[in-house]
Amino acid sequence: MKVLALLVTVWFSLASAQKDPHFWDGRNTIVHLFEWKWSDIASECENFLSVKNFAGVQVSPPAESVVVEGRPWWEKYQPVSYTLNNRGGDEAAFTDMVSRCNKVGIRIYVDLVANHMATSNGQGSAGNTCDPGSKSYPAVSYTSENFHTSCDIDYTDASSIRNCELTGLKDLDQSQDYVRGKIEEYMNHLISLGVAGFRVDAAKHMWPADLQAIFGSLNDLNTDHGFASGARAFIFQEVIDTSTGPVKNTEYTGFGKVCEFLFGNDLGPSFRGENALHNLKNWGTEWGLLDGGDTVSFVDNHDNERDSQIFLHYTNDKPYKAAIAFMLAHPYDTTTRVLSSYKFDSSDQGPPSNGDDILSPEFGSDGACTNGWVCQHRWSPVFNMVEFRNVVSGTELTNWWDNGSQQIAFSRGDKGFYAATVNEDIATSISTGLPDGSYCDVMSGSLVNGACTGKTLTVSGGQVYVELGGAELEAAVAIHVNAKL
Repeated sequence: MKVLALLVTVWFSLASAQKDPHFWDGRNTIVHLFEWKWSDIASECENFLSVKNFAGVQVSPPAESVVVEGRPWWEKYQPVSYTLNNRGGDEAAFTDMVSRCNKVGIRIYVDLVANHMATSNGQGSAGNTCDPGSKSYPAVSYTSENFHTSCDIDYTDASSIRNCELTGLKDLDQSQDYVRGKIEEYMNHLISLGVAGFRVDAAKHMWPADLQAIFGSLNDLNTDHGFASGARAFIFQEVIDTSTGPVKNTEYTGFGKVCEFLFGNDLGPSFRGENALHNLKNWGTEWGLLDGGDTVSFVDNHDNERDSQIFLHYTNDKPYKAAIAFMLAHPYDTTTRVLSSYKFDSSDQGPPSNGDDILSPEFGSDGACTNGWVCQHRWSPVFNMVEFRNVVSGTELTNWWDNGSQQIAFSRGDKGFYAATVNEDIATSISTGLPDGSYCDVMSGSLVNGACTGKTLTVSGGQVYVELGGAELEAAVAIHVNAKL
């Protein structure tokens, strides 16, 4: 019994350690710099993300991928080998990025593709070749014996979801020690270079016991990059679970966090006006969300901005910004992530490029990105709300207010206040815990050199007067004590 109790304690300790994102104090929110080159991420860590107190970057898959005609974004999700060389850069550039970002307190999380290997024919980005038809990937090396039998997925059957081929991608058998060893070798190499963790692509399509065994066998994080002795890689897994289907995200929370798809799935209709905002009064686990400590939450991601009309994304920017602000203002204790992407006209379209070379983002006089990049993380309502989340950390939701329909407001203790509307005007006084005074609304502007570039809100006698028109550029207002004039 003592041995069993010890094993349970070790297991629980390991599971908890793999849910720690290793943020620097006073930092929050991961930004997914989708399809950015490693050299550009390094510069962004130093020049913007660290200045605005973001906490980390999710990077696109770094392994060698098949080269697909037209260079669609999804080619990076078709690995040929685990060599660190693709359109994002080579191993030297990746190593330099990780080091530079860690030095300024921005953690790097790798998008890990371990469910499958490429199904497209062609040469790899590092010069290696593969033969998907015979399931031969000699640079790893994998042979047909290392894969499940080819079959189409039946999404009503959990075994089929985990053993058959996702969109024809060759499905690895992670129950094999050899396959596990190759994945562990790849992950450990990335850990040695200083990454803080992994977003696990298609985790739903792998057996939980196999993933638990792989993650539990990884090396501790590299202390040369500022991680504590014994620190474990942060694991957050793509398990699409919107309460239907046989695979449940709770099957994966014993050894890491999961991406909470219900979060954006439910916020999208709310901020589009399809579900009254006042229903968000009990937002959180009462809506079916998992405990925040088990989740990474987001309004959209790189997949559903392309193929979902439920999730909000950059093309509908007004409710999108208000929903991101709600995520960052609300005390649901999740790890928050924002997507930073590029403009596209077709779902397959790759990043802005000059032939095979990805273009670096360029910036206008206001700091916003140009030449095809959207860069949501540089929108002032987004980075200002990252600061808001830091300021209100540790406070509770108080003074909930709504009009019974499409207008809501709440305070975060005596530190912050948020209000939003959908197509209706707010012009009323609302209770708040904030001290009396004038505050800069960080949704419409920023506090710069003691002056507000947007509108101001006044708190008097514990009441804040909110004037927010349904036709205004922003659908929300937000103030906090560090934005007091």
